[in-house]
Amino acid sequence: MTVSAFDLFSVGIGPSSSHTVGPMRAAHLFVGRLAREELLERVAHVRAELFGSLGATGKGHGSVGAVVRGLAGEEPETVDPRSSTVEDVRATGRLRLAGRREIGFACGDVVLHRRRTLPFHPNGMRFRAADATGTALLTAEYFSVGGGFVVDGTPWRPPAVEVPHPFSTGAELLARCRETGLRISDLVLANECARRPEAEVRAGLLALWAVMQECVERGSHTGGVLPGGLHVRRRAAAMREALEAEQADPAEWVTLFALAVNEENAAGGRIVTAPTNGAAGIVPAVLHYYRRFCRGADDDGVVRFLLTAAAVGSLFKENASISGAEVGCQGEVGSACSMAAAGLAEVMGGTPEQVENAAEIGIEHNLGLTCDPIGGLVQIPCIERNAVASTTAITAARMAVRGDGTHHVSLDKAIRTMRITGADMKTKYKETSRGGLALTVVEC
Repeated sequence: MTVSAFDLFSVGIGPSSSHTVGPMRAAHLFVGRLAREELLERVAHVRAELFGSLGATGKGHGSVGAVVRGLAGEEPETVDPRSSTVEDVRATGRLRLAGRREIGFACGDVVLHRRRTLPFHPNGMRFRAADATGTALLTAEYFSVGGGFVVDGTPWRPPAVEVPHPFSTGAELLARCRETGLRISDLVLANECARRPEAEVRAGLLALWAVMQECVERGSHTGGVLPGGLHVRRRAAAMREALEAEQADPAEWVTLFALAVNEENAAGGRIVTAPTNGAAGIVPAVLHYYRRFCRGADDDGVVRFLLTAAAVGSLFKENASISGAEVGCQGEVGSACSMAAAGLAEVMGGTPEQVENAAEIGIEHNLGLTCDPIGGLVQIPCIERNAVASTTAITAARMAVRGDGTHHVSLDKAIRTMRITGADMKTKYKETSRGGLALTVVEC
């Protein structure tokens, strides 16, 4: 595996990894380059242009504010979701680039091109910095390719690290397990240890789990209405109160966990991309199910769950896509469902073949899923979609572990099908809010 678990799971803020985390990261990279090239103190004006899916749904996804925060030097991993940076810029018309160089700036300097795209990827951005005479100092293009990953126009490649058990397909992963006798989680752990000490790997994964738990806790205790104009009522808090008062079925708790995370994400709160923000509720919900309802669950199981989920996520990242703007929601919710199913099958004692089967079931029943958020907001159908996919992942894992790992459709074939289906899918069904529910509900 070349993709690290810490590439697929990272801390950020909502509502979208591609449209919020990615633009913030790109803007931060741009001002960082200005500083490195000793141009920052000469900058008098900055203009940012967002194209394709970013331009079409940037308002609902908070992309403008994300760019402003990134230009100000804030980063997704550490930014305070409650910071007043954007409000201060709107009020004063001033922005401190990288927290240092103050320039005149208005949110209108972030331009959304609804129907123009850049080559390479639907989520394109162009930044331009000029001096007081209007002379360009630096122009750069970036692309947000899913899960918060940002590239500069060349295909994303993880840092070159020689790992003991490389794999790029599900078949290769199973072959490595057979050769070594290792479980998937043990094999992936060995690969992660080529990058950092084992204690650091375990601590890092448990730190991500802690953020997931905090997110569920906040989401399940916060009521009110989500921002954005749709007036979507937050349901997790009321549902928690109801479930605590009765002998609730575990499936209802799983639904609660997913709703809590995705309501927090929709509100711009701190979440873990897993592998994206739009699908951020699935892995945490199934992990909470494991810890709360599975006998013998412990922190080691959490680590093994996440390592296995990362193995499957890397296959989607390398062989298809986790970007809704590129392949539709099958790349986000579908990938996350597959990852969660694999992780749960692993900690339930599944063999590598059973884990691969669980992952395949998880994605197979999400193939063709479009990305059609109403109003460009990660609310309808995204929040409920995470809850449904969470229960699907649990069902997939239980089905696979009950079997012997033998099945007709391999994970590799399902991933290949997802890639082909995404290529065939019309652009309007790929996070543009110009098709599906986004169009039908508006017309009604």
